[in-house]
Amino acid sequence: MKLLLDENLSSRIVPQILDLFPGSSHVNTNGLDHTDDAVIWDFAGANGYTIVSKDHDFFQRSLLYGAPPKFLFLEVGNCTTREVTALIRLHSLLIQAFIRDPASSLLILP
Repeated sequence: MKLLLDENLSSRIVPQILDLFPGSSHVNTNGLDHTDDAVIWDFAGANGYTIVSKDHDFFQRSLLYGAPPKFLFLEVGNCTTREVTALIRLHSLLIQAFIRDPASSLLILP
């Protein structure tokens, strides 16, 4: 259950969620910083990641194309890295169930 965090989220989140989502990564770690969303989308789908972002473009892409990859939309606006980490950890069981569900492609966390 790997998460791929988009560049609008801090890479410092990854080490704080690896216990819940082993193999998770950040787009920067994969050489995808400042990359077109379509390339990130294809990379995530090909490598079994669920994309995590606050980006409405990914939200639209998810509605248009569905999974894979799955998309976790953090509808939180401006907030701290600590708050985003806490949100992911708080909803970890829900996120894991979403990733396991073959019929689901989009999860929105407020």
